[in-house]
Amino acid sequence: MISDGGLWLATVSPAAIERIERIAASGRWIPASLDLKTALDNSRKDQTYNTPALATVFLAVQQVEWINHNGGLEFAAGRCDRSAETVYAWAEAGELTTPYVSDPAERSHVVATVDLDDSVDANVVAGVLRANGIHDTESYRKLGRNQLRIALFPAIDPEDVAQLTKSIDHVLAALA
Repeated sequence: MISDGGLWLATVSPAAIERIERIAASGRWIPASLDLKTALDNSRKDQTYNTPALATVFLAVQQVEWINHNGGLEFAAGRCDRSAETVYAWAEAGELTTPYVSDPAERSHVVATVDLDDSVDANVVAGVLRANGIHDTESYRKLGRNQLRIALFPAIDPEDVAQLTKSIDHVLAALA
């Protein structure tokens, strides 16, 4: 789980610790912010790589407690799975929408990317959504694709994701 300010938590098995150490010993370059060996070493010293803000720690604790209170990782993964099923089924059924990743087995259940037909400008769709209080649907700019990016995080109610697809359909119909 990653929280604001780069604070992240991980639970790893002894086998994962061995793999982390093996990869680190290989000399493979890994950015410090993603280096599990650095995180492991700091964890063993009860330290963090960067000093997180107190609000970051507080919010991370709140998030973990909320997940645990609602059923743990099975609950969190289940919410992501329901949201992913909704978005990908919607994208496959639409005339102007298709999932960016064609193989269902390789699709993310955390962030969905949906390609839009060239007859519709994804930036215009995202702009209309933003103007109506729906934020953060812009594509990954570096991909250079005509697409929307939809968060499927556990904290997002799957019913809200279903409503988002209806909102996007409304915008697409209005722009047609």
